[in-house]
Amino acid sequence: MSGLKIALAKGDGIGPEIMDATIELFKHAGVMDAAAGGIEFVPVEMGASVFAKGNTRGMTDEAVKITEDSGILFKGPMETPKGGGGKSINVTARKMWNAYANFRVFKTLPGVETVYSKAGIHLDFSVVRENIEDTYGGVEHRLSNDMIQCKRLISAPGCDEVHRYAFHTAQKLGVKKIHCGHKANIMKMTDGLFLDRFKQAAKDFPEIETGDVIVDALCMNLVVKPQQYQMIVLPNLQGDIVSDLCAGLVGGLGFAPSANIGKHISIFEAVHGTAPDIAGKGVANPTSLVLSGLMMLRHLGLDHHAALIENALLATLESGIHTGDFGNKAKPSVGTKEFVSAIKDRLGSKPTTVKAAEVPAKSVAKLNRPEKPTGVQVIRTFKNIVTQVVGCDIYLDSPLSPSTLAEEMQRVCEDTPFRLSIISNRGTQVWPIGSVYTECVDYYRVRFELKDGVLAGSIGQSRTVALMDKVAEKFVVCSYELLRLFDGVRGYSLAQGQ
Repeated sequence: MSGLKIALAKGDGIGPEIMDATIELFKHAGVMDAAAGGIEFVPVEMGASVFAKGNTRGMTDEAVKITEDSGILFKGPMETPKGGGGKSINVTARKMWNAYANFRVFKTLPGVETVYSKAGIHLDFSVVRENIEDTYGGVEHRLSNDMIQCKRLISAPGCDEVHRYAFHTAQKLGVKKIHCGHKANIMKMTDGLFLDRFKQAAKDFPEIETGDVIVDALCMNLVVKPQQYQMIVLPNLQGDIVSDLCAGLVGGLGFAPSANIGKHISIFEAVHGTAPDIAGKGVANPTSLVLSGLMMLRHLGLDHHAALIENALLATLESGIHTGDFGNKAKPSVGTKEFVSAIKDRLGSKPTTVKAAEVPAKSVAKLNRPEKPTGVQVIRTFKNIVTQVVGCDIYLDSPLSPSTLAEEMQRVCEDTPFRLSIISNRGTQVWPIGSVYTECVDYYRVRFELKDGVLAGSIGQSRTVALMDKVAEKFVVCSYELLRLFDGVRGYSLAQGQ
């Protein structure tokens, strides 16, 4: 009987040694017993060695095929190349395989001392982070001598996927309350959408209490009283920052497991770095990778093995056995292999100072996947929306003053259906009103809206493009955005001070 195949990428730096130790632990616990419905790890080439061969994707074609065939990738930490054009393989993998939700659990662990454990505060909460969109699209442009832009992209379907995952996971784990972290007080449309879709998803889970919190206040609350949270769902960048902050609350990234969940393919990984300074010395802490592996086992239905290993790990930590990066410094530290050997010796044991994981009956590894798509899917939330063109924003590279620029723009639009309504700089209105204390750079947003008497929807996009063409005869146009109403609601933001 063949086991369920799982793609295995050992990683760079300390990756191979902590992965080898983790796999040895899993083997000893019966995870790889094919006759009992276990799993089989299939090594794949990813990371620094692939980048070194000139492959800017960082993974071989065979590695991609094996991962897509198996539906699961278990990976160690991987190095992002410096220069050469190669991007982070971690981000590439998540986005390429649409692993849209990052799930990380933060628990107080015995033997891992923190300010909270010293105070007798036991932490047990999770963060769900949107994993595809936001600034992680990496869409950036140099717009003028002095201005560079990074686009922040938030979609309704992307929000819906991560929120529904959060609620379903909370339901499965018995989480009673979910908070949505956001910055909708400032980014009213992008974070506003994220928050609105959270509230929409919540309607289908009335048994789960919800709350929302502005992300800066959330960070303060997490430091002051982290035990008030059970699960937090956030957009990508904010979620990245907050989840690392949370790792610090329980001892650091070496104790924070991570799962990247997708509809078809999921990735389980340690989120700490490759630690090249200690690579090959056999002293690295494998705890984060072991915990990530336990998340993978539970994802595959191997709850018995996951609970068995978790209890052995907790009992090991409880006994004071530790690697050099944590624990009682008065007690000698052990190496990676010795640490895992101690866990193996305690398989079947349970911790006594913290709650033990319940060990269910054995089960067979399984992975329920939707049918492979025949082509790239377009996912949508809002349909049959009536849109009407009401103007455009034209972005210019110009050293002129706002008043001089306004005179030029008013002449340009004189014989068009549009009027110049505002000019802003770095998001702040500088014309028709503004302050002499507002400093400007060489990049302006010039907004044209329909003149009085011209009805919304009476003209199409071609007229705004024609206007942009007239502007481009005299100025460098960096970019252009169409202004529209969506079912009568403005689909664009106001400037600061407008």
